[in-house]
Amino acid sequence: MIRVENLSKSFSKIKALDNVTAEIKEGSIFGLIGSNGAGKSTFMRLLCGIYRSDSGEILIDGENVYENVKVKEKIFYISDDQYYFHNGSMDDLAKYYNLLYPTFSFEEYQRLREIFKLDGKRKLSTFSKGMQKQAHIILALACRTEYLFCDETFDGLDPVMRQTVKKLLAQAVVERNLTPIIASHNLRELEDICDHVGLLHEGGIVFTQEVDNLRLNTHKIQCAFTSPKSREDFKGLDILTYENRGSLAMMIVRGDREKTERIVEKLQPLYSEIVPLTLEEIFITEMEVRGYDSERFKN
Repeated sequence: MIRVENLSKSFSKIKALDNVTAEIKEGSIFGLIGSNGAGKSTFMRLLCGIYRSDSGEILIDGENVYENVKVKEKIFYISDDQYYFHNGSMDDLAKYYNLLYPTFSFEEYQRLREIFKLDGKRKLSTFSKGMQKQAHIILALACRTEYLFCDETFDGLDPVMRQTVKKLLAQAVVERNLTPIIASHNLRELEDICDHVGLLHEGGIVFTQEVDNLRLNTHKIQCAFTSPKSREDFKGLDILTYENRGSLAMMIVRGDREKTERIVEKLQPLYSEIVPLTLEEIFITEMEVRGYDSERFKN
């Protein structure tokens, strides 16, 4: 289990993370989403002990991660910009990781390399961006660590490779209780694979929730009345966004579906419909509530 308590990190005068608290249970696939500059990459680097926090603590299985070799042997980090040896091949990196990780499996490495059909002896510098990403995913899974931190893992992968990676991650979770944490802007990909998600904004975590609960408790409502209604007419609803077009009211609300339906029906609409939202729509709505939307960037 990963427990983060009151975590803060600044770079000069820039506050990258501000008093972040979160808990990530083992065996779950945790998606980390957020606006540009929200602190996702900083959070990931703190988790794996590259950065040292200014305050607060990170505990992985009850131990601090920073400068703790024993804990770091449980972690593999795939950054958005992966390092590889100059003129080195994937086989060279496999030998290197075998020295660092007691759990490294050459058998698993060869199996995965055959799935992705990559030449282990070819220089990594000659690989395309997508191929380099595949190579590091192979190496990460071959290390057979307990935790896998992925920063924009699906970036540069074609649709077939994205599905392959998602399948392999899911298999590792089921078969050996791997705990992947995936930071990404591609919410569609996270929606397919993650069972929990955390939203970072301006250095703080807005919420962490199960994806299914998030979908079940956030609703888009469209309803028509004989006369126009205002936001204030829908007392009892936790309305995130509201729009009126004549007698048609459209809103996104947070809360229990049945309670939401009862409140709307009391107003005797001519027509009403509750539409499920995608993870991307929920993210956009939560950002709009916090003043981060497309209107902000208009001239």
